[in-house]
Amino acid sequence: MKLPVGLLVLLALCNAVEVNGGSNLQCDNKLTLQPRPHSVSILEFGAVGDGKTLNTIAFQNAVFYLKSFSDKGGAQLYVPPGRWLTGSFNLTSHLTLFLEKGAVILGSQDPSHWDIVEPLPSYGRGIELPGGRYQSLVNGYMLRDVVITGDNGTIDGQGSVWWEWFTSHSLNYTRPHLVEFVSSKDVHVSNITFLHAPAYNIHTVYCSNVHIHNITAYAPPRSTYTVGIVPDSSDNVCIEDCNVSMGHDAIALKSGWDEYGIAYGRPTINVHIRSVHLQSSTGASLAFGSEMSGGISNVHVEHVRLYNSLSGIEFRTTRGRGGYIKEIIISDADLLNVNTAFAAIGDYGSHPDEKFDPNALPTIKKITLQNIIGRNIILAGNFTGISQSPFTSICISNVSLSINPASSISWTCSNVSGCSESVSPEPCEDLKNVNTSSSCLSILMKSTDSSATVIL
Repeated sequence: MKLPVGLLVLLALCNAVEVNGGSNLQCDNKLTLQPRPHSVSILEFGAVGDGKTLNTIAFQNAVFYLKSFSDKGGAQLYVPPGRWLTGSFNLTSHLTLFLEKGAVILGSQDPSHWDIVEPLPSYGRGIELPGGRYQSLVNGYMLRDVVITGDNGTIDGQGSVWWEWFTSHSLNYTRPHLVEFVSSKDVHVSNITFLHAPAYNIHTVYCSNVHIHNITAYAPPRSTYTVGIVPDSSDNVCIEDCNVSMGHDAIALKSGWDEYGIAYGRPTINVHIRSVHLQSSTGASLAFGSEMSGGISNVHVEHVRLYNSLSGIEFRTTRGRGGYIKEIIISDADLLNVNTAFAAIGDYGSHPDEKFDPNALPTIKKITLQNIIGRNIILAGNFTGISQSPFTSICISNVSLSINPASSISWTCSNVSGCSESVSPEPCEDLKNVNTSSSCLSILMKSTDSSATVIL
């Protein structure tokens, strides 16, 4: 196929490297959920689905019973239609938690029904308050082969009281999430609606082989710092066909906080996000960081719609974080009614304590943004790097943003360098310097009549 001369020059001057055009992306590895040979209903353990009776003991007893089937092909815990009030409970390996249509697991609004657990080692303390944190509603620790699915059943955190306690500084511990898996492998979440999380909806930390498919997550704009899906120091993650609308970030990739994340040293790597609709009232539709001290790399995002958001795509870090965000490809994105389309910010977020090393400078490099359109955008880009560690190899190609006529500027840039081609409005000079010595991540090109990848 023939390519524009300008694009060939751009690719050559950016010292492009090969990007695999094959099917090594995580969401291309289709999963088939096999029926469990054993199944029981939560009703068999005395649960009452009236929305008033507390069913924590019923869920705990059911999981304890089903644990005996772990070496017999696993088991399913069936939740029929009803409103099943509960406090926090744990899952077990080789288990499927199945929520029937009309089934709603309700998180108790009594904080005494949520256990207190130790902070994560890569954070050193609760993310919101020093010390421990409330355990999430549904938990998995060091599990293998665990599934949460259903016929569009619902997990409702009833988080309004938690948002109020947080904003009034009435809490002694960090808020809980709806679902959290820690140090687990082969995790699958699908066909579930998540509502009104106290904080995060799905948090996978120190996990491998995570597939999140066809979920809906919603919290209203007034829900303070609610986040949708958070892959955290996890690898081989697929997020696809999801609709997420949050008070803060819709999807946020993380990997630990300052000296604790650096010491733990587990990156978030090999993440594939595609065919998602994301909305964020006060944060970013898609966020990287700011807690990224273990590193974030090899992330491929494609065919996404970002709408009605404060920020579209945002990379966040600050001095003392260490770590890196690199080798990120975001393509085929549609932005609508977004204040800032792209941002990379070098002074974002706080520190867990005074023990962080201010000389631990983070790295942001090899970021590719391509084939993106945007309508009613206020600011095209805000790239504000760190003087001692500038953001480099930012490659922007085939981007067309319709800027709100009331906007006085389109781009803000400092301590950043990269390449651009076919970008409207034109980016700042720092992103147009084809003589830069930065090594840009190669731009993925596909012909209109073949799936060949351009490799220079």
